Amino acid sequence: MTSSPDTAPAPASTDPLLAAVGSGVRLIELGHPHFTGMPTSPNHPGFRMTLIRRHGDMVRPDGGSASNEIIVTGGHVGTHVDALSHVSHDGLLHGGIDAQEAQLGGKFLHHGAEHTPPLLRRGVLLDVAAVHGVDTLEPGYGVTAEDLQAAADRAGVEVRQGDVALIRTGWARNFDDPAVYQGHQNGVPGPTVEAARWLVERGVVTTGADTTAYEQIPAGKGHSVLPVHRILLVEAGIYIIEHLNLEEAAAQGLTEFVFLMAPLRIVGGTGSPIRPLAAVSA
Repeated sequence: MTSSPDTAPAPASTDPLLAAVGSGVRLIELGHPHFTGMPTSPNHPGFRMTLIRRHGDMVRPDGGSASNEIIVTGGHVGTHVDALSHVSHDGLLHGGIDAQEAQLGGKFLHHGAEHTPPLLRRGVLLDVAAVHGVDTLEPGYGVTAEDLQAAADRAGVEVRQGDVALIRTGWARNFDDPAVYQGHQNGVPGPTVEAARWLVERGVVTTGADTTAYEQIPAGKGHSVLPVHRILLVEAGIYIIEHLNLEEAAAQGLTEFVFLMAPLRIVGGTGSPIRPLAAVSA
């Protein structure tokens, strides 16, 4: 006796992605929550959120009430991704586009944040702090190409073309102490120029770190020069993610995973807040 359409079992999916999701996935946060007073780069405005309507300010005839907020922020505040319009060098954006002409009218006509792609890619965690046997790298430490290779070897992964490479310095442990996290006096660890070129050679599409500026900030230097941004954004067209929190991922031993990121489509903007996630089998 054949089953009726109402009782027939659903056919198994032939799509490997749907099949993987159907078998169960676990999502791990890779970023920080946004809150008033959180540490930000000195080059960007702080994040502010407050309620502009509270329950009881207006009550509907049926007794219902609503509350809502106003949010003021920059595109590079909290966990975010840099658009290719964010940095120029000698007056040019990535691809040789004239930066002055591109920004006429108060928004970028080329490389705006609305063109930063959502990502569903292979992600790799390069735990440089673990390579050095510490919870957190020293302030101002320059992460080298050798450090990245050692982190990949330790994890047993190969950084490949199209990957998202996330670099853990352990600096997210200082997020609740803005003075230390921002590193105005003592500096912040991060990739050097040589490390950036190592990533370019391997063809990553995006890279991120758990600090405010991604790259090495030596003691007392501040954000006066950011050569790694030039190499990645301007020369190579590689997107940069900043203010990651990779502590949970490291604690769970993640080395490679499915990386998910969806930027806001801010027309003509230079960056966007994101909520990055690592997806692994449940």
